[in-house]
Amino acid sequence: MSVTFKRSSTFNALVLAGMLATMGAGAMAQGTPAPAPAGPAAAGKPSGPGGEHMGRHDPAKMQAMMAKRMADLKAKLKITPTQEGAWTSFTTAMQPPAGEGPWGKRPTAEQRAEMDKLTTPERLDKMQAMRTERMTAMNAAMAKRNDAIKTFYATLTPEQKKTFDAEHQKMARHGGHHGMHRG
Repeated sequence: MSVTFKRSSTFNALVLAGMLATMGAGAMAQGTPAPAPAGPAAAGKPSGPGGEHMGRHDPAKMQAMMAKRMADLKAKLKITPTQEGAWTSFTTAMQPPAGEGPWGKRPTAEQRAEMDKLTTPERLDKMQAMRTERMTAMNAAMAKRNDAIKTFYATLTPEQKKTFDAEHQKMARHGGHHGMHRG
């Protein structure tokens, strides 16, 4: 006695998709050597989203860029002599802590050596504690900058507030709030 099964086209498509996925996974597992990096990565600079912006920055260039941004903002706002004190307090509060990049201080050689001595679970716990500490510091710095912006904003005329709002939105769209907050 013979039993005949009717296979639907959906079933056949699923079997074919499963076979293709299995063959594709096998081919990916064998892998091929990655091509040599070109462009910024070849020069030791990270590539990908953000490009060299995600890597180390030259503090002097960052400072110059932020100074230019702030000078442009001051000109657009048409800061009056009576607003100079508030402007100075605002720009001082916007400065990142000395010796830190956008994500905080880089680990020292001693700190890296200490991490190398830890077991994997110890290293994971240490990394999580460091991240928590860094996030707490970043949140405190952001709160300080936000307070400084609000205090400065309160000294602006309605026309200056419109300009400030437009500039802040533009900076927020082009890279988070780094343009206004971090430089």
